[in-house]
Parts: sequence; structure tokens; C-alpha cells
Amino acid sequence: MQELEPVIGLEIHVELMTKTKLFCGCSVGFGAEPNSQTCPVCLGHPGSLPVLNKQAVEYAVKAGLALNCRIASTCKFDRKQYFYPDMSKNYQISQYDQPLCGEGYVDLEVDGKKKRIRIKRAHLEEDAGKLVHGSTAGGDVSLVDYNRSGVPLLEIVTEPDISSPAEARLFLTKLRNIIQYTGVSDCRMEEGSLRCDANISLRPRGTTELGTKTEIKNLNSFRAVERALAYEIERQTKVLAAGERVIQETRHWDEQAEVTRGMRSKEEAHDYRYFPDPNLLPLLVDQGWVERIRATLPELPDARKRRFMEELGLSDYDAEVLVAAKDVADYYEEVLKYYGDAKMAVNWVMVELMGLLRKEGLEITACPVSAENLGKLLVLQEKGTISGKMAKDIFAEMFSTGQDPETIVKEKGLSQISDAGVLAGLVDKVLAANPESVAAYRGGKDRALGYLVGQVMKETRGQANPQLVNQLLRERLDQPE
Repeated sequence: MQELEPVIGLEIHVELMTKTKLFCGCSVGFGAEPNSQTCPVCLGHPGSLPVLNKQAVEYAVKAGLALNCRIASTCKFDRKQYFYPDMSKNYQISQYDQPLCGEGYVDLEVDGKKKRIRIKRAHLEEDAGKLVHGSTAGGDVSLVDYNRSGVPLLEIVTEPDISSPAEARLFLTKLRNIIQYTGVSDCRMEEGSLRCDANISLRPRGTTELGTKTEIKNLNSFRAVERALAYEIERQTKVLAAGERVIQETRHWDEQAEVTRGMRSKEEAHDYRYFPDPNLLPLLVDQGWVERIRATLPELPDARKRRFMEELGLSDYDAEVLVAAKDVADYYEEVLKYYGDAKMAVNWVMVELMGLLRKEGLEITACPVSAENLGKLLVLQEKGTISGKMAKDIFAEMFSTGQDPETIVKEKGLSQISDAGVLAGLVDKVLAANPESVAAYRGGKDRALGYLVGQVMKETRGQANPQLVNQLLRERLDQPE
């Protein structure tokens, strides 16, 4: 059988962080009581009329610009006809042939080379409600919560340019990062503000004709996207190897069993019977307004990474890790306002700080150590007021209590001892108490020095300047007997 290659395209739904819904004034707050954030408009009551949320359009334009999209001068809203229990109107207001954002792209680095993933379109639409499944004494039930109905979504559709499950995950990670930088969405998959459907087909490697695709739904994490695509590649390969044909259908990802299951035949555009929504006029987008929105774009991840490398001298890896989360990069730059060594600061942020945050399950926005206090701690270490080991202990105390480093050093008497006169006496005391180690060092065993350093540190409860202790010990030990 000829070797097959996957062809993958993604449909990403980003929930825009407006205060109200796309066509009414209902709140979009997450976690409210079911059906407490609804009105006749988002419930589709007869006679109710939609009014477009200008903030949602602005956010969509801002995201489109960040994704290198062409912003249309004119777009319109269409009715997409279908019946689901969570769609009370039996249609969804979306955009069909005239979307707000046209062709764009996202550049990835794959195996050391740049690869461009093209974006076909990004359009505004309203979200559906949510089905809640459960059990009662009378049996299994499905309930509908319409709080989410009408929440503004930006649907981003890629071209089928993605070549592997790992590449799909990389693209999603990069896309989420870009959107988060713009501030138009928090992109929290666990809260449903970023959702993804994946289309995948197989074809003989080296050919250009697309195979029959399936769509995978219910992908609520990057891990799920990657694993579902890997499973579907394996499934479709077996189907084709058996001489059978792949059926175009929508499949559901079963997270527990880690398999995809058929749901329904895959709909085409004509199945939805699109037509312009008669209650919403075509939208004329002023290009001067678009340029004013462009001027508000922040420094995006790729540009920030280049700056970190060129101006701060960070490695490609360190810069990539930092910019992968805007809040982390912001925190790091805030540290640099108080402490100037960029490379030392990045080590502390990426290793010490992120290690404790992961251990405690905290986001950096909830970090008890302010960037200013971390910068002050590193200044104390650089000045020799505290040692590197002491700095780590003090940092743990700062993380636990939220106190500033100067207060902790003062209250606990943790200043580093860098007085050569004080340490010289302790060095002589340790040498006198450990003649075997002294003889071992003078006999060529350098490791004995480490033991003697440890004994001096023990005498000072870790407060001695280790570099000075090393220097004094060598001076004493290298003297002729």
C-alpha cells in the first residue's frame, strides 16, 4: 500500500471577552446560575430584534489584524439553519460568503524551518446554548442552559495546511498565544472560551488531491486535539488498507476511551440553507477605524521574542518559553526594572518561580511574589548580602508569606558573612578539628576541600560567603607545613 499522509484543517471558536452578548444586553459572565443570563433576543422569542455589539466587531477586527487577515470593507450576517436542542431559534446568526476577516496566516517553526499555516477566514457568530447531561431518580436526563446562547464567537478557519497532530497542537498553541496578547479573549479551554474542531483526511504521499475528510468534535484540550487526530489517522489508514472507503462524517472524541465515534453525516454549506439575516443590515467597515484599531495592537509574540534575543541576549529557547505566555513575559520585564541581569532573571523566573507556581497550581497572575520583590532579592544576591542558597530559601519564604526580601533578611538575621577577619577564625577552627581532611587535600584529593567548605558553612548556619570561604581555605591549606 502506498504511504499515506494526513491533511489537517482546524476550525477554532474563540469566545470574545465582551461584557454582553453579540446581539443583546445579557451578561456573558462564566459560572452563573443556569438560564439566568437570557432575554427574548438570545432565546429567539417571536418579535425580538437583534442589535449588533460594536465591541465584538472591534475585538474581531483586532484579532484578525493580529492574524494577518484582510479586513473586509463590507460584510453581512446570515442565518445558518439547523435544529439542535441547545439552539432555541433553530438557526444561528453567523457569516457565510462575506466574512469580516479574510485571508490571513500564522507562521510556525517546524523542525527548524518556517512553515506558514494559512487562515481562510475569521468570522463573527453567536454561540449556542449548552446541554447538561445527568441522572435523576426517574432516569437519565438532558437539560439545556441558554446562558451561553448569543455569546460572541470569532470562528477561525484554517486552510488544510497542517501535516501532523503535533503540528496541529503547535499551531493551536501559537494561535492562542497571539489571541491572548491582543486581550480580546482569555482563551480558557476549560471554560469553553477556546474550542476546536478538526478536519482530517489521508492521501497518498506526494499527491495533491484531497481525500475524504472527517470532522472531529468535542476537543476541549490541546492534548485531546493531538490524540484524536492520531487516532483518526490510524483508523482511516486501516479503512483504506482494507480496500474500503472513508465516509465523510462528523465524529465525536471519546476522552475516556480515547477513540472517535461516528455522530452524523458531515454537513455541507448547502445543508444549512444560509440566507442573509433580514433583521441585520450589511455592515460597512470604515478602514480608518480599522487602522485606529491596528494602532492599539500590542507587541505580538514573534516580535517580542526577537527583541528578547537581540536586545537582552536571551537564547532562542529562553525567549520562546517566556513569550509563550504573555503574563509570564510581562512579569519578567517587570523584574528587569529592578534588576538588570537579563540572563540571571530569566533563570529565576523560568526555574524557581515557575517551579513553585506549578507545585501550588497557581497562575502567575496569582503569584504571591511581586516582580519588584524578586528583583530586590536578586540585587541582594548580586551585592553579596546573601548567598545563592540563601536566596532560594528566602524566595521560598517570600512565596509562602508574600513578604519583601529585606524584611525577611532582617527579621531572620540572614545577611551573608563576608568579613574575612570573622571567617578566618572559623576556617582555622574547622582545619584544627579535621586533620584527616587537611591531610587528604594536601595529598591531592581536591574533594576534601568541599567537605571543609561544608563544615565552615555549617558553623555559620549557611551565612558565610562561600567564595570567600573557598579562598581562605585554599590560602591556609596551600601554605607550607
